[in-house]
Amino acid sequence: MISTASVPADKPVRIAFSLDNASDDTPPEDSIPLVFPELDQQLQPLPPCHDSLESMQVFKQHCQIAEEYNEVKKEIALLEERKKELIAKLDQAEKEKVDAAQLAREFEVLMEENRTLKLAQSQCVEQLEKLRIQYQKRQGSS
Repeated sequence: MISTASVPADKPVRIAFSLDNASDDTPPEDSIPLVFPELDQQLQPLPPCHDSLESMQVFKQHCQIAEEYNEVKKEIALLEERKKELIAKLDQAEKEKVDAAQLAREFEVLMEENRTLKLAQSQCVEQLEKLRIQYQKRQGSS
C-alpha cells in the first residue's frame, strides 16, 4: 500500500512502499493522489498494478526519476537566480569601471587646470613684487 500525505509543493516528497506485503485492501488506481503535485500531468508516475512486481518496480523507478527531475528543476532555478545576481554584479562592476575611468579623466583635467592656475598665480605674485619694487622706487625718488 502506498501512503501519501499532503505536502507543500516546495518540499521534497519521499515515497515509501513495500513490494513484499501486497494486501487486498489496496486502493483502486483512480484513488491514488498525485505523488508529485508540482509535476506536469504527463510527467506524473502512473499508479502501479499492485499485483505485478514489475509494475511496482517501474513505479518506484519512475518516482525516483521524478524526484531527480524535481531536484534538477530546483537546481536550475537556483542557478538561474545566481546567474541573474552575477549579471547584476557584472553590470555594476562595468558601471563602476566606466565611472572610475571618467573620474580619472576628470582628475587629469583638474590637475592640468591646477598646474596652469599655480603657474598663473606665481606669475601674478612675481608681477606684484615687481610693481611693489617700482612703487617703492618712485616713493623713494619723490
